[in-house]
Amino acid sequence: MESSAASQPTILMRAEIPGRSVVTNIVLALAGSLLLALSAKIQVPFWPVPMTMQTMVVLLIGMAYGTRIGGATMLLYLAEGAMGIPVFAGPGAGPTYFLGPTGGYLVGFAAAAGLAGWLAERRPLGVRGVAVVMAVGHALIFAFGLAWLSALVGFEKAIAVGLTPFVAATVVKIALGTALLQAAWWGLTQRR
Repeated sequence: MESSAASQPTILMRAEIPGRSVVTNIVLALAGSLLLALSAKIQVPFWPVPMTMQTMVVLLIGMAYGTRIGGATMLLYLAEGAMGIPVFAGPGAGPTYFLGPTGGYLVGFAAAAGLAGWLAERRPLGVRGVAVVMAVGHALIFAFGLAWLSALVGFEKAIAVGLTPFVAATVVKIALGTALLQAAWWGLTQRR
């Protein structure tokens, strides 16, 4: 599978919709923000940060859409939450939601999606490359999240409640995300 990566772009939407219009880009961003909102509701309750499928979806959107549309999708999602639409994992929404314990993670979504898209645009990514980008993207989300959470509860507690419980799940999300992206690319190549 790795050897065939040289002939495939990772940016799925570029492969599927060449020369797409502005309207198509808007529809993709809206669909991505809806998928991200749904992934926020798939959760295992932890305190103060719930475990969701969001980080995996953030990185898949970044790699599938590329830097510009992937980043725009994250900004749209954050704007929806800031406007009071209940798209986040926890109860509530609005601008003050970003001041809570998950605020740093949310900001990290935009940075991680942009980075994942940028890396995917640089060269085709095979299985190992996708897994590495997923791992780096998760690390970036954790960096933003833990920086903010540390300001609220202190560094040691932030690590204890905002990182340690999520390590095993993150490994699973990296594996699942890698498999999903490869399956999506395989599905596109089979349609041609």
